[in-house]
Amino acid sequence: MEKETQISAIVSQSTRDLLERHVRATGVKKGHLVEQALRHHLQALNELPADIIIHPKLVVTRPSGTAILKQIKSGKPAKALRDLLADGD
Repeated sequence: MEKETQISAIVSQSTRDLLERHVRATGVKKGHLVEQALRHHLQALNELPADIIIHPKLVVTRPSGTAILKQIKSGKPAKALRDLLADGD
C-alpha cells in the first residue's frame, strides 16, 4: 500500500455541494473520490493532446459572449450543425 499524504485545496461552494451530494448518494468516501478524480484528470492531461482537452469552465470576452447570447436567442442552429444532422437523410 502506498504511503498517504494529505493535501488541502480551496474549491467553490458549488463544487463542494456536488462533492457532498455525490458522497451522500453513493457512500463513496471523499478522499477516495478525490484521489480517483485527480488521478483520472492527470492521466488524461498526460495522454491526450492539449487541444482535445475541454476545460469545465470557459472564459469568453464580452464581445464573444454577446455574440453567443445573440445566437442562442435566435434559436436557429448554424448551417454546419444543420448539415451535420441532415447527413443521414
